[in-house]
Amino acid sequence: MTIILTILSYFSLLLLVSRFTSRRATNATFFRADNRSPWYMVAFGMVGASISGVTFVSVPGMVNVIGMTYLQTCIGFIAGYFLVAFLLLPVYYRLRLTTIYSYLNHRLGSSAYRTGASFFLLSKMTGAAVRFYVVCMILQRFVLDALGVPFALTVVAMVTLIWLYTRRGGINTLVWTDSFQTFCMFAALILILYQVVEALGMTMGQAAEAVMRDERSRVFVFGDWLSTQNFWKQFLSGAFIVVVMTGLDQDMMQKNLTCKTLREAQKDMCCYGFAFVPANLLFLSLGVLLSMLATQRGIALPASGDELLPMFAASGSLGGLVLVLFTIGIVAASFSSADSSLTALTTTFCVDLCGRADDESFRKRVHLAMALAFVAFILLFRVVNSTSVIDAIYILCSYTYGPLLGLFAFALFTRRQANGVWVPAVTIAAPLLCFGLDSMTQRLADYRFGYELLLLNGLLTFGGLLLASRRGSR
Repeated sequence: MTIILTILSYFSLLLLVSRFTSRRATNATFFRADNRSPWYMVAFGMVGASISGVTFVSVPGMVNVIGMTYLQTCIGFIAGYFLVAFLLLPVYYRLRLTTIYSYLNHRLGSSAYRTGASFFLLSKMTGAAVRFYVVCMILQRFVLDALGVPFALTVVAMVTLIWLYTRRGGINTLVWTDSFQTFCMFAALILILYQVVEALGMTMGQAAEAVMRDERSRVFVFGDWLSTQNFWKQFLSGAFIVVVMTGLDQDMMQKNLTCKTLREAQKDMCCYGFAFVPANLLFLSLGVLLSMLATQRGIALPASGDELLPMFAASGSLGGLVLVLFTIGIVAASFSSADSSLTALTTTFCVDLCGRADDESFRKRVHLAMALAFVAFILLFRVVNSTSVIDAIYILCSYTYGPLLGLFAFALFTRRQANGVWVPAVTIAAPLLCFGLDSMTQRLADYRFGYELLLLNGLLTFGGLLLASRRGSR
């Protein structure tokens, strides 16, 4: 009952914030917050929006597999955010875009525009639903099953809560609620850290020293070029992940487009880009300390790293407060990720595919339909209940960002005009070719593509568009 009351109290605060930020809301408020968002609020909220509920439970468990080498990727994030801030944001602000895919219409025409928007809708709906499904499963297994709450009710209730506080104010509300949720997430993380340090019988200084001495705290891998944890592979992967999955993703860019000026948007993006190293260092340090505590108490580490933090939270060995904090942290992280996805899906469908940016009643119906589709996707994953299917959906999402990379690269770095008839064919053929190449290299050379598959996908799309293009520019 305490957990349910915690979630309801948390939601009540979100609804209160929504009420104040959605007064006199219009479609312009829903889509772009009337370009009045304070850049520092956007920056702070984007940290929470970028850290999903899956990240909240997964990153601590990474230390028992790859140590702290994930921080190399986070360092690459910084370079990626600078590229987005000074390469893509000036283009988006110069054209005063509501959605970033409108740029493809300005530069390459309607075929590329609708193709890019369609790839985003496919990727974001499936990817966001899978991530939210995983979070619902974690809450269900470690918290709500004991209370007798059915899984379907968990999903419907959580998606309904998100729909309720985003349905009027949209992105204007999210700028403020995401800041509140980021604060709650980090407050929960720090308090859980404190409880673990106390359980270990250490001071904070002793805990920091113990983490630094632990063999799992290795960050940099320079010598082994074949290792997937090699610094340059991780750094470049981090940079390209940000460029593609932030700079070319309406969900991640929509709040950045609500700042008053380009300069403020650039300050916002650079600031929260730097925040990922200390934020993930806290998560990884928690993983090291939890592993130490498990050894101290003779507890076997779970087979899956994702279960390390939930195992301690649900067992009650750290006290009931940790379970409450864990619930707040995971709900805050998952809500701040899912609410922006729902808003971005509504924006892209209304503006890009239907061209009805000014129709408020239509936007409300679409927003509700997207919420219902979200619930349907999550419950479908529950029925399938197959790890291989979930993995396949994640792979599908990774493939769909390659064509977006190729489309935007072609638009930005050439002055040629794409042949509209061939754009859909090229963007579908490139991921299929990548899949075939990946399957072939696994069979013939026992090599599986990693993040480089995204670059290959984008390169094939770029090359195909170049071959099918003609002279001239828009």
